[in-house]
Amino acid sequence: MRSFFRSSRFKGFLGVFGVLLLGIIFAALTENSTSPASTVLGTVFSPLQRVSAGIADSMQDFSVYFRSAKTMSDKVSELESELADSRAQLVDYEKTKKKLVLYEEFLDLKKENDDFKFTSASVIGRESTDAFGTFTLNKGELDGIAVNNPVIYSEYLVGVVVKTAPTYCVVKTILNPDVNVSAYETRTGDSGYVKTDIALSKNGQCALSGLKRDTAIAPEGIVCTSGVGGIYPADLIIGIVEEVKNDTTNISSYAVINSPVDFANLRDVFVITDFRGMGVGDTN
Repeated sequence: MRSFFRSSRFKGFLGVFGVLLLGIIFAALTENSTSPASTVLGTVFSPLQRVSAGIADSMQDFSVYFRSAKTMSDKVSELESELADSRAQLVDYEKTKKKLVLYEEFLDLKKENDDFKFTSASVIGRESTDAFGTFTLNKGELDGIAVNNPVIYSEYLVGVVVKTAPTYCVVKTILNPDVNVSAYETRTGDSGYVKTDIALSKNGQCALSGLKRDTAIAPEGIVCTSGVGGIYPADLIIGIVEEVKNDTTNISSYAVINSPVDFANLRDVFVITDFRGMGVGDTN
């Protein structure tokens, strides 16, 4: 029996009993209308109630925050999708605008040369191992395209068709040493032939060669096709003279030419399939 009164269980009972007794006394002294037991229980458990209420409020706040975060995430995703669509529309707009400009310039060229017959085409491939800008078009023999047909961008000469298939063709540009074009400078009338080499081609340039040492050609002069040879019609613009140099291998001079064509980013072109004088004097 003595061991029971000395045990921790008995001591715990006395502690709880003491707390209840103090609560009853406190309730009696304050003349509270609630029962002493209720007051005691309220006094003992009110801290726990406050803690649980705080946890409940926090959970509610978290729930509201979670819903707000989810709504915000959905809105951000929606805006990102709209931005992507707007960018795609802007790209399409820029492509359409460039193509419209190309067609407007083409119509001007067509009015000036009513004997020209054209086929529009788009670049569908480039030869990665080729340093001279060779590319493939999405039109071929079924569209009336043949080897030696000139390829233009607006009024500028791009190159010439060197290979055809039923549904595609391969084009070498004027930056290729294999391509030679009879040409002249519009102000002086001095003529020669356009060719290039690796050094010039790397800079997007070619040269009007075979000029006299005392040529009057000067920078900003315009170089055009002469029409000689029957491959290229006359007066297609090849480029603008940057400078005139003396040839180190003979007594002639040559003019370095910059082409207005952006060969690396070329997308849409026209192939001239027929013109007055086509094939006349062609020795190829």
